[in-house]
Amino acid sequence: MVVNLRSLILLLSISLSLLFGRSQICESGLGYCDSDSRLSSKILIKGGTVVNADHQEVADVYVEDGVIVSVRPNIKVGDGVRVVYAIGKFVMPGGIDPHTHLAMEFMGTETIDNFFSGQAAALAGGTTTHIDFVIPVDGSLSKGYEAYVEKSKLTCMDYGFHMAITKWDDIVSKEMEIMVEEKGINSFKFFMAYKGSLMISDELLLEGLKKCKSLGALAMVHAENGDAVFEGQKRMIELGITGPEGHALSRPPVLEGEATARAIRLAAFVNTPLYIVHVMSIDAMEEIARAQKSGLKVIGEPVVSGLVLDDSGLWDPDFITAAKFVMSPPIRASGHGKALQAALSTGILKLVGTDHCTFNSTQKSFGIDDFRKIPNGVNGLEERMHLVWDTMVESGQISVTDYVRVTSTECAKLFNIYPRKGAIRAGSDADIIIFNQNSTFHITANSHHSRSDTNVYEGRSGKGKVEVTIAGGKIVWENEELKVVPGSGRYISMPPFSYLYHGIDKADKNYLTSLKAPVNRIKQSR
Repeated sequence: MVVNLRSLILLLSISLSLLFGRSQICESGLGYCDSDSRLSSKILIKGGTVVNADHQEVADVYVEDGVIVSVRPNIKVGDGVRVVYAIGKFVMPGGIDPHTHLAMEFMGTETIDNFFSGQAAALAGGTTTHIDFVIPVDGSLSKGYEAYVEKSKLTCMDYGFHMAITKWDDIVSKEMEIMVEEKGINSFKFFMAYKGSLMISDELLLEGLKKCKSLGALAMVHAENGDAVFEGQKRMIELGITGPEGHALSRPPVLEGEATARAIRLAAFVNTPLYIVHVMSIDAMEEIARAQKSGLKVIGEPVVSGLVLDDSGLWDPDFITAAKFVMSPPIRASGHGKALQAALSTGILKLVGTDHCTFNSTQKSFGIDDFRKIPNGVNGLEERMHLVWDTMVESGQISVTDYVRVTSTECAKLFNIYPRKGAIRAGSDADIIIFNQNSTFHITANSHHSRSDTNVYEGRSGKGKVEVTIAGGKIVWENEELKVVPGSGRYISMPPFSYLYHGIDKADKNYLTSLKAPVNRIKQSR
């Protein structure tokens, strides 16, 4: 694997900070610089328009020791308080990304962004909390959890964990209980794709859904028909289609729609809530809409790439350019993104993630002769907040309060960390952004904070920019400068039984009553 100079300097900086203490790191040329985050801070944000998911008001926000103390007009403070003026700008909760993969071992390599570089990129883009997916080690949830605890020692912002389930037995069932009751994990992901590695059967999915329900955890699915995708891949190779375009052609929208429908029906059979990750197609979105209309508790999560990109990049004659767009489910043909935007604006789709899973051009080149070997994944942690604003708010499809809901608040509620996260109110964590709707952004790999040498949003510009990011009560992004240190982030425990579980018991009772069984029959002797 080729490691560029930027990555080498960053790795050296991290090593020095761990060896000599956090204050040793100060690489302003990279955009990473120590802000001495061990000191307590008092911050007053003056005159901005404070935006929550349910209302907005012109008010000051006073922060002390990492917590919002007061939100009201004309707050008076004494000496020793840093005053940040936000007149004419929006003051919002920091973004929460529900779907990331940092330091993930996948397809024979590991994502290029670790828990420091990925989180640093997030903070520069206004995201202050994310939830990453723990992948079991040899099927063991405990070993997987321990591995990710080790990986996350580099964190520089708050984070939580989902847990993937890749096999089923009594040990896994017991480990799920431990994850929920002791480790603060309240969601489990089941892959219906990646045959031969992560893919699970319907039988396993049913067992997992039942266990999630008993624990009050949220079941999540990657919805693609893995068997059919495997067949589609063979078909493309037989036709001599080995480039990145073969990736999209081998797993069309109908396979995403079928798996989404199947997962929804199985969850309905068990009567447990279901979360569909990275909804990429009209086919999947329509299945979610149909389920919601019938009263099922199904959450649809689009990701930024699916909202704003189309699949044309996969046909680029340059392999590196085309390969950087390879992800699963694939970025779809023109038209799907607009439909997903409309579904987000009407509430069919509830929140926006990224599926940030980055590989550099050298890693993507593993599949230069066979698209099946291209590591799947794109970037988005740094770009999400800007692109959602430009695509959805500037176009008039959602309001400013809706923007807060889909980028922060809804995620906090779904994973049961609201109002600690996802709100600007007294008692909430001081994770705050100051957003200038009149400023502009420009995206390029030359200036982003990811360690990847490519960016799927390369060259995009738009309206609306995060000018200040406050994480844990510390100003970490200001004047285009990032001030973070590895090890300063916190693990956020997420309790079970979120609002999605309200009414589940009643529905179960109604179901049992509707059976009108067993029937007491008179046994006749023969």
